[in-house]
Amino acid sequence: MSEQLSFVAADDGLWQQYDELATRSYGHPVGDITHLREYAGLQVATRKGRVVAGGLGLLIPQLFGGSPVPSACLGAGCVAPEERGEHLATRMAAERLRPLREKGAVVSAISTSSNGYARRLGWEAPVPVFAWTVATDDLKRSFTGEDFEIEHGLTPDAQDLQRELARQWNGPVLRPDWWSSWKENKSALTTYRFNRPGHPTAGLLSLAMQRRERHGMNLVVHDFWAAGESTARAMLAFLGCHNTRAETIEFRRGALPPYPTLLHNLHRYRPTAKAWHPWMLRILDIPGAVRLRGWPADLDSTVPIEIENENGDAWDRYMLQITAGSAEISPTHIEGQVIFTRRQLAVWYAGGYRTATSARMAGVRAASEQALATLIRSTAELEPWLPDHF
Repeated sequence: MSEQLSFVAADDGLWQQYDELATRSYGHPVGDITHLREYAGLQVATRKGRVVAGGLGLLIPQLFGGSPVPSACLGAGCVAPEERGEHLATRMAAERLRPLREKGAVVSAISTSSNGYARRLGWEAPVPVFAWTVATDDLKRSFTGEDFEIEHGLTPDAQDLQRELARQWNGPVLRPDWWSSWKENKSALTTYRFNRPGHPTAGLLSLAMQRRERHGMNLVVHDFWAAGESTARAMLAFLGCHNTRAETIEFRRGALPPYPTLLHNLHRYRPTAKAWHPWMLRILDIPGAVRLRGWPADLDSTVPIEIENENGDAWDRYMLQITAGSAEISPTHIEGQVIFTRRQLAVWYAGGYRTATSARMAGVRAASEQALATLIRSTAELEPWLPDHF
């Protein structure tokens, strides 16, 4: 293309243009462009005053090691079909990240079907993501509700529970106050709370229902937060009670936490899992990301590591020091005992390597098995899980 590109933050007119471009590029309207306008930033590329690419950006903390880490969450990005093949997506990604980095983002999360493109830019998937489908009759036969009370609607204590439980994983966003209403309006969600009589809320379940053409309905779970196994069992039993109207229950991609309550208790082991494009993580500011993350309180260790630079043409040496629940990383001249690419660094940061074996099989190089084991332990205390979509 001969005309020069300009990259700008969108005004009202450019928002409208981008909405129209996204509809043309995706083949359907993209609701978040409207729903998130009050909360997100929109960066666009224009040529001769016409929007040809863009995407939304949200500065929201993600929880790692129990601590909030400012994250550039990118969504609803696209390039006009007639502009593809000129690496505009790469330039657009940098422009979308720039204002969020200036505001303090040290990591970035993205969910995209273009995984190869995201990997070339430094994002990596810490964990596989699945959507699960299970027969409603199987849930009804396999789980009982015990003495849990079930109430309809979202309350402040239920939101507090969700935030508390989110700290038990690596990756969930620390949901801002507007998050729940956005999700409910976007997906027409119905929310239920679970608690034992006289006790606080212990479970939160949100689902969407859509009438089928001939009979019954499709039921899709969007939120599944349980404070313990008995609560999770009660929530699954409640879903089983929909068996007269819904043949199956679908857990939207990433909605079902990676714990074994469902699979270990089914009367018939016949659920199906469908792999989806995963959430991906990129480290934008290595010292900032390390400093702000939570770390094991009982770990006291110093490990020299080497990390690929942002250009991918050299390796920088660092000393990682972890003490009493905090950590710092600083440049050093000492040769690294463990060597990370930028993408491997993101997986390790999110706790995606559960063992030294899995790290080695992902290509992580280590001169010291002890150093590698220490690094794996430092982030694997919590499992990676990001149930939130943006």
